[in-house]
Amino acid sequence: MAEKENRGDSSQEDDQIVNPWEVSAKDGGKIDYDKLIDRFGCQRLDESFVCRVERLTSRPPHVFLRRGVFFAHRDFNEILDLYERGEKFYLYTGRGPSSEALHLGHLIPFMFTKYLQDAFRVPLVIQLTDDEKCMWKNLSVEESQRLARENAKDIIACGFDITRTFIFSDFDFVGGAFYKNMVRVGKCVTFNKVVGIFGFTSEDHIGKISFPPVQAVPSFPSSFPHLFAGNENLRCLIPCAIDQDPYFRMTRDVAPRIGYHKPALIESSFFPALQGETGKMSASDPNSAIYVTDSAKDIKNKVNKYAFSGGQDSIENHRKYGANLEVDIPIKYLGFFLEDDAELEHIRTEYGAGRMLTGEVKKRLIEVLTELVERHRKARAAVTDEMVDAFMTVRPLPQMFD
Repeated sequence: MAEKENRGDSSQEDDQIVNPWEVSAKDGGKIDYDKLIDRFGCQRLDESFVCRVERLTSRPPHVFLRRGVFFAHRDFNEILDLYERGEKFYLYTGRGPSSEALHLGHLIPFMFTKYLQDAFRVPLVIQLTDDEKCMWKNLSVEESQRLARENAKDIIACGFDITRTFIFSDFDFVGGAFYKNMVRVGKCVTFNKVVGIFGFTSEDHIGKISFPPVQAVPSFPSSFPHLFAGNENLRCLIPCAIDQDPYFRMTRDVAPRIGYHKPALIESSFFPALQGETGKMSASDPNSAIYVTDSAKDIKNKVNKYAFSGGQDSIENHRKYGANLEVDIPIKYLGFFLEDDAELEHIRTEYGAGRMLTGEVKKRLIEVLTELVERHRKARAAVTDEMVDAFMTVRPLPQMFD
């Protein structure tokens, strides 16, 4: 059965546009994730999955899983079924290297993917789509390649196991078995189909229209004969933000037609801008996000000055009415990065009742983010060019399934 499509006109009907290049809601509103699940045709990730992951891995579920940051899936139940039978799978995620510095939103899929790799002890391929960003961001080939290597250092700093991880850039790796699979996929997707899925127009150059197979085929183990020779039936699980879903709806529609398994997906919501869920994190506005290059002083200034508060306009009113937690960005950021569930619940209760002030919540957030960014900065400083080369060298993975 064909995967449910996201056509350009349906985005307008739902008053929101969500695709790999644009995320927006009508009149600056919030993204309606229930509508998105319905339109995309994926499934809600409910509490039963969280409990099952905990049981199968014998470790606490990641904060992103237990708090619903990763909230939707396609066939994740099948991945857990095969793992419970003693079979393995592999992970695939990626990064479009369009900027030198990553912000915290960029780290989320990698933080979660590291947890999955550690918990299930499975191999991982990470695609750097330097070709995509060259075409969409009007970067030169050389600059796209440079940014890919810089971004690889931030990815490696997340702590991935080099004995189970292969990082590749499209400019360096595409060819051979990988390219053969691209051609197989490309032959199955008509121009009308790709326009319907991605909303391309007659003004888009043919590079954009021909790109989707490049992101599709890491879903197939035969694209990596140096890793998976003899394991061509291995299933693939893709952790990603839900704006990447169109690529993999296309992939899942094509896969059975060319004799491959459909990839499974586990999908996250979007990380909000400091100015609020209706704002956008933008490279052109450094105050819209916390970057991994920000100093402690930068973080304190950004949180105090720009993080949208749900607190009341006076202490008197705040004590009386409490904070609006639904719109409060410090609370939302703590939901992502404060590990202690009991502390988070305490802050939510006290702040929502007006017994805790906005300044106190922001102070705790500044502490959490400063520690996170400093830890990442130290890890990244230890990543050498030789380490990048080692992760990106075409090689077997010695402890792939131990």
